[in-house]
Amino acid sequence: MKSLENNIIPLSTSGREALIHLDKAVVERKTLFIVDGSSTLQGTLTDGDIRRGLIAGKDIDSSVENFMFHNFRYLPEDNLALSEIDVLRKNKISLVPIVDASKRLIKILDLSAQKTLLPVDAVIMAGGRGERLKPLTNTTPKPLLKVGPKPIIEHNIDRLIYFGIENITISIKYLGEQLVEAFGDGQSKGASISYISEVTPLGTLGAVGLIDNFQHEHVLVMNSDLLTNIDFEDFYQTYLNTNADIAIATVPYLVNIPYAVLEVEDSIIKNFKEKPSYTYYSNAGIYLVKREILKLIPKGIFYNATDLMELLIQKNQNVISYPILGYWLDIGKHEDYIKAQEDIKHINL
Repeated sequence: MKSLENNIIPLSTSGREALIHLDKAVVERKTLFIVDGSSTLQGTLTDGDIRRGLIAGKDIDSSVENFMFHNFRYLPEDNLALSEIDVLRKNKISLVPIVDASKRLIKILDLSAQKTLLPVDAVIMAGGRGERLKPLTNTTPKPLLKVGPKPIIEHNIDRLIYFGIENITISIKYLGEQLVEAFGDGQSKGASISYISEVTPLGTLGAVGLIDNFQHEHVLVMNSDLLTNIDFEDFYQTYLNTNADIAIATVPYLVNIPYAVLEVEDSIIKNFKEKPSYTYYSNAGIYLVKREILKLIPKGIFYNATDLMELLIQKNQNVISYPILGYWLDIGKHEDYIKAQEDIKHINL
């Protein structure tokens, strides 16, 4: 709510003072939110509300209560409906108050700066040494290598925030202090960023088992060295709609066979396909998982995401694939890094 502090005024404000606040507000954010002494939201105010009040003979120096709009729209923090956010977005309502059960203002959702507000925690795995990218990673952790104007990991942090995922934990090890120095507590980005440090390498998922302060029922885990414009909202909706225990983002991989493929049984050709094409799905390193499932991760030992996937499949849990149809690149080798530098000029992250 840091960047929108000027949009919040006390009920004791006069209409004239409110007008001065509105004049200073950014064009697309010219809405004020009026709160009482306990931060309970009382109303909203726009230029139009002031104008209508003056036409009705209201005194500009009287309380803003005489001008504010009482029948305002808001979202309850404990029951955020993505469908309602979508309606607000389509109606071009950019600022939406989020309130608690007592109608106290918790935050303001700015739909001009972010798409939605997903009730998800995120973990970014950023502890690897980036051996294949040496010497670039000799003194800089791979997540902080720049792709275009900013580091790889910052592209991912900003995209998470764009979808309203603001509670982020970064798993660090190799040169991890540089990541802490770069992003701090996340306040500058309007997010909450914390860190979990791996004393010994814990694999692609082991560090997640050390985190016990998730705020939401669903957790998104992703590798830090990915460049992608995945639609996290669609990913989340698919995960919910299929009642998945874990959803694995995947990358379609097409294989074209340049010859006829024979189906042979006991040396007898039963059928054949002329130059067939097959689509396989590779693990994209992005997962949505129920918080309860993460309790299956053993604490403090090396554990990969594939280990959890295999365990859940054996237990007949609901493991689904979510194909990424947009852009995705795993920056693991020098040629990947070179490709990322060119691709970033043409893709919208």
